[in-house]
Amino acid sequence: MKMPGSLFLTGPMGAGKSTIGRQLARRLRLAFHDSDHEIEQRTGVDIPLIFELEGEAGFRRREQSVIDELTRLPGIVLATGGGAILDPENRDHLASRGTVIYLHASVPQQLRRTSRDRNRPLLQTANPRAKLEELMTARDPLYREIADLIINTDGMRVADVVRQIIHQLRDG
Repeated sequence: MKMPGSLFLTGPMGAGKSTIGRQLARRLRLAFHDSDHEIEQRTGVDIPLIFELEGEAGFRRREQSVIDELTRLPGIVLATGGGAILDPENRDHLASRGTVIYLHASVPQQLRRTSRDRNRPLLQTANPRAKLEELMTARDPLYREIADLIINTDGMRVADVVRQIIHQLRDG
């Protein structure tokens, strides 16, 4: 696999898409974008409020538009929201417009990384572990369907994940 024009990071919440994406973009000297952050910038409100006012369906419509737009940009690193792959159009745009990297994280790892984060509407439930397991069961096949690379981030430092991605892209 040659060094690609754009890299799209997918995976569940807590996998490190935004943190790893920022570092990866810096190392490769590419622009970094985060689809969730872009939605918040455009609406002027945070994602939990969008969920509260418009429901998940309203948020997903906004997400689809932003992903379509961002995946058209040349030479970027894009961190997507964990549920972006639910939409077939998003999966098509991601798979056809760049290299998709699935950052995999186990449910226990996701739970550790998201336990104090109140900015995750889907985890505002009595049993976050059960919700993460449900999401992983539904989404893991979709992440794998479009992935060019799969990287397990459990217990790994950001710098090590970035090095592994770059190594696999160059040598893949």
